[in-house]
Amino acid sequence: MSPAPEEIRFCTTRDGVRLAYAISGSGPPLVWAQHWVHRLNLDWDSLVWRHWLQTLTRHHTVIRFDWRGCGLSDQELVEFCIEKYTADLSAVIEAARVERFVLFGMAGIGSGIAAVYATRRPERISSLILYAPQTVGRLAGHPTSAERDEAEARLKLIELGWYRETPAYEKFFTTLHIPDGTADELRVYRQLLTATTTRENAVRLLRSFWTLDVRTVLPQVSCPTLVLHCRGDCVIPFSEGRSVAALVPGAIFVPLDSRNHVLLERESAWQDLVVAVGKFLATSLSLPSEKTRESLPTDLTVRERQVLELVARGLDNVAIGERLRISKRTARNYVSAILAKLGVKTRAQAIVRARNAGLGH
Repeated sequence: MSPAPEEIRFCTTRDGVRLAYAISGSGPPLVWAQHWVHRLNLDWDSLVWRHWLQTLTRHHTVIRFDWRGCGLSDQELVEFCIEKYTADLSAVIEAARVERFVLFGMAGIGSGIAAVYATRRPERISSLILYAPQTVGRLAGHPTSAERDEAEARLKLIELGWYRETPAYEKFFTTLHIPDGTADELRVYRQLLTATTTRENAVRLLRSFWTLDVRTVLPQVSCPTLVLHCRGDCVIPFSEGRSVAALVPGAIFVPLDSRNHVLLERESAWQDLVVAVGKFLATSLSLPSEKTRESLPTDLTVRERQVLELVARGLDNVAIGERLRISKRTARNYVSAILAKLGVKTRAQAIVRARNAGLGH
């Protein structure tokens, strides 16, 4: 399959960093917060990323970007922190001019900022995919002294071995990410590492990534969500993926039988991912048919139906109040009355009922 035509463009963040982003494929928009080890102008020819791009662009217009400090984005005099990454994602979305889209977050940081964005702009997200996510980074929360020592040891090995061809150093990072890679796949991944960014930026990036903590964010996600995680992932433990799925209301969890952090095309787990993502998007992006559409209580007032429509789109009480020109307190009272009439206890349950009835699409 030949590469889809791709346009590489640039946008500037609020703090003046120039980000490179790319648009390829056709169909409904899908914004991909890709793993940081990649480079826009090399991915289509890469054994590591080509099959991901071919699959995602088959039915979608894919918007992706090089992380600040990486690839074609600015690499010098760049600040690295979680809030900056979330703002970068927003800057790319605004520059690409997409209104409502699938958001696909990959690995700990990509999934983390995708979840944060989904809670801040729920009306923009039709569905959310989180691959190899985590609830908390290695240096976040209250790591033990042993956990902190291990994190610092990993960073030191990366710092010492980034440009060296000594096999022990060379294989450390690559075999963590794709332990079951062939010699060619490991070589390609190794070359991609140094093509992505500098040694100094790699260490600073990872240190900032490991401060991520989205444990309080995940329960606020209100859109349909798919979580996928490899059972033998050596970078982010499988247990983290399970924890993420447990915290996101109504999330679907799909375990994948692989030890690789980044799935390779020849793996059976890759086909399992393709099937799971395709099924999820086909379900979450489609309207319920007339035969399967649920009915809503007949005693809902016109105003309550208006509020429920906005709840189904993922708006919080503040946003609902602004949209309908009512106070936050009044919006909260309407939501409470709606929950009672629907016979549900949580907002997430109300969203499911409303969407099954055809609202919020």
